[in-house]
Amino acid sequence: MEELNVETVFTIPVFGGIDVSESVVVTWIIMAVVILLSIIFVRNLRVENPGKKQLVLESAIGWIQDFFVDVMGKENKRYVPYLITVILYLGISNIIGLFGFKPPTKDLNVTAALAIMSMFLIEYSGIHRNGLKHWVKHFAEPVPVVAPILILEIIIRPLSLCMRLFGNVLGAFVIMELLKLVAPVLIPIPFSFYFDIFDGFLQAYVFVFLTALFMNEEQE
Repeated sequence: MEELNVETVFTIPVFGGIDVSESVVVTWIIMAVVILLSIIFVRNLRVENPGKKQLVLESAIGWIQDFFVDVMGKENKRYVPYLITVILYLGISNIIGLFGFKPPTKDLNVTAALAIMSMFLIEYSGIHRNGLKHWVKHFAEPVPVVAPILILEIIIRPLSLCMRLFGNVLGAFVIMELLKLVAPVLIPIPFSFYFDIFDGFLQAYVFVFLTALFMNEEQE
């Protein structure tokens, strides 16, 4: 149970004291690592005669961009950088437990914040595509009586994203801790490949993929 708690690392003495939790500190570490790797990978990029590192990087980014464009359409290409950023953060967060850190996605506050950002992005995409007037009118389609249900859907979609991500990461974490107690040497190793690596990347993919699908639905 102690492992499941999110403890406060330190307090910033402003506005009456702002508690900085483990999740925030680990998120800062992830941000620093991603920024550092980005600087390393984009150094010495060339238009002519690119090196192997550049070709691999461009191929990976191009594949991810094409994937989201296929899902959302070329008209929504402007949202792809945000979705790539989220999937990178979630992918690293979900496997960072292998390096002795507590996954930030084990904290309900983190998954809730990501879901709220997705909610605003989903609704904004609909307004940007069809206009505010159409966005308001679609709550009364096909008949006005369904308006409360469609309004409630604005909250239900991010809530489902939040609880799915939180539940899967927390469940995997609990299972791995129990396996370490039962057989701390051999048994956890193959399970770790599934729960810490495969399932971690899978949940990152599912979160971003569903966000893209909800954006498509909102724009119809």
